[in-house]
This record gives sequence, structure tokens and C-alpha cells, in this order.
Amino acid sequence: MVNPNQPRTLPPTYFDDVYRANEDPWGFESSPYEREKYAATLAALPLPAYAEAFEIGCSLGVLTAQLAPRCGHLLAVDVTEAPLAKARLRCANLPQVEFQLLRVPDEYPAQSFDLILLSEVGYYWSAADLAKAVGRLVTSLNPGGQLLLVHWTPPVHDYPLTGDDVHETFLQQAAPGGPLRHLAGQRQERYRLDLLEKKPAHQHS
Repeated sequence: MVNPNQPRTLPPTYFDDVYRANEDPWGFESSPYEREKYAATLAALPLPAYAEAFEIGCSLGVLTAQLAPRCGHLLAVDVTEAPLAKARLRCANLPQVEFQLLRVPDEYPAQSFDLILLSEVGYYWSAADLAKAVGRLVTSLNPGGQLLLVHWTPPVHDYPLTGDDVHETFLQQAAPGGPLRHLAGQRQERYRLDLLEKKPAHQHS
């Protein structure tokens, strides 16, 4: 039973309104903070290439375009159409990138992945939806597949969760006997980054 007093997942209409007010509301295209964080995100990936990758919350596609050269196929999704239109234009010359309007975790692709990137998305979910997302992401990772989490850590008054809530929830899956192992983590002044990997099935039975 979900507690009615628990903060709910922010709906797509929230993001429609944000993008209507500002085409680049978080400064993805212009902010030095974002530029440095994107560089750290890409540097944290230990493999030179990933056959099947999934980016949840791609927004304007700034990071998508930087990640794409390391992907055989990159599925990038968002919950609202305005940023996706810009992302499609930005990545028009990257045939390995596929964009979809998708509301994770209620909607989720059927395929499995070698890399999942969850960057600046998890704190928009309710605790119940975060738990659901954890299950779906872990299930859809191939053995040896990697999950990279990157989130702003200071609390934001209208977000249901904090970045730390999100990371700590996923890190529970890396406890002894869990399906994931924690490969690396770093905490910067305003964000944290954690890299997890799915163990082969026989290692967490």
C-alpha cells in the first residue's frame, strides 16, 4: 500500500511546463558544471565500447551525442517531446542513436543492455517508482553489463527524492549476495557518481 502522503513521481506535464518556460532549463548546452560532469561521466566508463546502451532521461541529447561514439546502438528516452525534438536534430548524423518518448519505469523497453545510464533522473521518482525502476534496470542488464548513476546531491524542494536516496537504493543491490557489484564511486561538490556491474548469474544465486 503506497502512503498517500509520500511524494509522487513528477509527471510529464511538470517537464512540459519547464521546457515551455526555458528551452534549456538546466543549462545542459552552456553550463560549465554540466560540461565538467559530462566529461567525468564518460571518463567513468571503463570499456571503450558498448554494443547495446540505454540512456534514461536524455533531454536535449547533449550527453547522448558524446556517448554515442562508444555505442553500437544507443536507445535514448525522455518523458516529454520538446527536448526530444532538439535531441533528434543534434544527433541526426549518428545513425546508432534511437530516440523514444518513454515514461520509465511504467514503460520500459523489452530488450537487454550492456550499459544503462541514469543521469539526473532518479530523484524525480517516488520511492515506490524508484524501487520499481531498480528492479527493471537490474533485470534488463546483461551479465557483465554496467549501470552508471550520476545525480545532483543537494535537495531540491519539489523533487520527491535526493540524489543520495537514489544511489543508496541502487547500492543495496551490491550488498553481499546481491545481483550487482560496485566498481567505482566519486562524490564531487554538487553531484555523485557510482558505477555498478551485473554479476554473472552463478555469483549471486
